Amino acid sequence: MRLRALLDTPGLGLRLLGGEDELDRAVRGVMTTDLKDPSRYLTGGELVLTGLLWRHGPADSERFVRILTDAQVAALGAGEAELAGIPDDLVEACARHRLPLFAVDESVAFASITEHVVRQVSGERAGDLAAVVDRHRRMMTAGPTGGGPDVVLELLGSDLDLRAWVLSPAGRPVAGPEGAGPDLPPEVRTRLAAEHLAAARAGRRAPHRVTAGGTTYSLFPVRAASRAERPGQAPRERRGTPAAGPVLSDWLLAVEADAADWPEARLDLVHGVTQLVAVERERRDAGRTVRRRLAHELLELIQAGAAPGEIAARLRVAAPVLLPGLETAPDWQVVVARVEWQGAEDRAEGGRLAQALLEELLVDPSAEGPEPSDRLAVAHSGEEAVALVPLPAGGEDAARAGSADDAGAPERRSAGLSAESLLAAVREPLAAGLGDEGRVTLGVSAAVHSAEGLRGALEEARHARRVAAARPGAVCAAGHQELASHVLLLPFVPDDVRRAFTARLLDPLREYDGRHRAELIPTLEAFLEADGSWTRCAARLHLHVNTLRYRVGRIEQLTGRDLSRLEDKLDFFLALRMS
Repeated sequence: MRLRALLDTPGLGLRLLGGEDELDRAVRGVMTTDLKDPSRYLTGGELVLTGLLWRHGPADSERFVRILTDAQVAALGAGEAELAGIPDDLVEACARHRLPLFAVDESVAFASITEHVVRQVSGERAGDLAAVVDRHRRMMTAGPTGGGPDVVLELLGSDLDLRAWVLSPAGRPVAGPEGAGPDLPPEVRTRLAAEHLAAARAGRRAPHRVTAGGTTYSLFPVRAASRAERPGQAPRERRGTPAAGPVLSDWLLAVEADAADWPEARLDLVHGVTQLVAVERERRDAGRTVRRRLAHELLELIQAGAAPGEIAARLRVAAPVLLPGLETAPDWQVVVARVEWQGAEDRAEGGRLAQALLEELLVDPSAEGPEPSDRLAVAHSGEEAVALVPLPAGGEDAARAGSADDAGAPERRSAGLSAESLLAAVREPLAAGLGDEGRVTLGVSAAVHSAEGLRGALEEARHARRVAAARPGAVCAAGHQELASHVLLLPFVPDDVRRAFTARLLDPLREYDGRHRAELIPTLEAFLEADGSWTRCAARLHLHVNTLRYRVGRIEQLTGRDLSRLEDKLDFFLALRMS
């Protein structure tokens, strides 16, 4: 109930002494006290009734009112029986702190006011609960099995006049209110996703309030059932989960409103919405099971060195699932990703997280249908995730298939994905989610036209990812165009040849380092990076030049090579790159 309604109720004997502008405050309870400090018993929204027995002087009024204001009570009702009136210092203190003040006539018992407020508030709570239960029932009926999150957001708009969007951790729109004005601009989506990930990483409580483009939004995490938490509850990240870990794969619900003063019933309702959206997320994840299994089988065949014919046969099985309706054999592109963060003990968890990120980054929003079509297959192996992205074969027909309003389609249908375009819109939110605690690195191969090229494409993507990992920054990617010519050739060298080549050159040095801790391998790497300059290499390693000359001489003695010869330098360089 509102203070205004309480004041207008006959028989309660209330007289307003101050706070006319605050009469629309909601009253959620009542408390009678004469304690000097009742703050431990206050939860906010109460009408506090007092007989003023705590007051012994003007200073007591200021202190008591400040305590009530800090506890966010709705109003103060002071009885006139003890002091034959309300002291001016109490009236002035309430005015300074904008706390509504009522005088309670001495003929009215506090119990009468308490009974009236409790009866009114209880009835309103029962009505609110019924409304919440009904909305939940409607959302469960029309939600994930009857239209997805768009239906849930439509109910939020129609019932509560709230515009809301579901966004991926990279800021990609997953669902939004239809016919409710313009969609969120890309820069706003990026800002909201970045703020959400930064808040989650820092362990701040949801909802997170963000002002973007002159509008205030409240952000609620959408988490799997095993990690779901109520608004205001301390996130699990504070209780041991790596901050840069699972939150990177969480969706978020962005509501165009300030939830700071929302009642508990409304927060519960929005929390229910996030649970329903989480169910939809899990349903979509389950739908990716077939694609993941296909990707895992293909990855195992490629890494095991299977015959191109066997890989091609498996590709023919995968193509209809990934690109239904495509009549010609597709080209293929490989994307490799790795996620690393401090405090992660399970190495496979990084691979699973990288898999989830690739599935979000590579989703094709241009595909027709009720939801974006995942035209890719992603598997994870150990710490890395590998995506096999099918591309309709290039040519005039493919070029004509592109549409003017589909910015990503022409590039994807011809030249394929590029490393820079892949991260252009997501670098900011991902960097905010990682902070100084983690990194995301990606490598992108060139498109290949047959099964024979997939092994080389995988190695090429892995090399590109290593190039990205060598760069500064939390989120980095590199493409095949950035690889040096010698690196382009390395993926096509047979594994047994590579192993024999690197063993012949580097095993003697590794064995010597293992016995003597001589650091010959790091010295060799630094010497080659310094282009054979003795002074630059010695300065980089913080060694005397004579010590460096001794180490290089030992390398030459153990390997039978001469590091003054270009051919031997090149051999060592390639061996280090292939190791």
